[in-house]
Amino acid sequence: MTYLKDRLEAVEERILRAVGRSGRKREEITLVAVTKVFPAQAIVDAYALGLRHFGENYVQEFDAKLDAVKHLGGARFHLIGHLQSNKARRAAEIFHTIQTVNRSKLARRLNEAGRTLEVMLEVKLSEEETKTGVAPEDLPGLIEVVRACSNLKLTGLMTMPPWSDDPEQARPYFRRLCEIAARNGIGGLSMGMSHDFEVAIEEGATHIRVGTALFGERKGR
Repeated sequence: MTYLKDRLEAVEERILRAVGRSGRKREEITLVAVTKVFPAQAIVDAYALGLRHFGENYVQEFDAKLDAVKHLGGARFHLIGHLQSNKARRAAEIFHTIQTVNRSKLARRLNEAGRTLEVMLEVKLSEEETKTGVAPEDLPGLIEVVRACSNLKLTGLMTMPPWSDDPEQARPYFRRLCEIAARNGIGGLSMGMSHDFEVAIEEGATHIRVGTALFGERKGR
């Protein structure tokens, strides 16, 4: 717990410096603690330190942790990894937010689960084949589909830029996502991870996804 507390304080200091540089307020930024590969106890410990938003990449992995964390009042669980349509129903049952909706079929599957769900649309701005998401030119059509789904609440856009050790390399991607969101009347922006979230905040991020800076290097996937 002391280790995590120290790391959380360091992350908070980085956030405060970034919001200070960009003229924003700390309450505009939601820190999503990425707990994939880490045990359920990591969520419990982070919750005890005041964190309330947690990100997981895999439906099956989080499903196995659910019994150990479902008692945490006010905790919000985000799916931030790629979601297959055949797992949409279970994802809708155990997560509060799906950040990676990237096609109409998936949106409709989530809607059919019958549970009110916040969603973000994953936009592919990178040329990397490993990155998923809806192409910017196809985004308006997907927005229309999601807004027609009575159980889905569209709260933002999400993206992952190409990996680089230099955070500045991500800035054009974050800036472009902000511009796309503004054109489509969308306020939420999930972008930025442990190594580049300051740049993301400077470019308008409302949600940052932080794992390594909080919990250390992952040994699994």
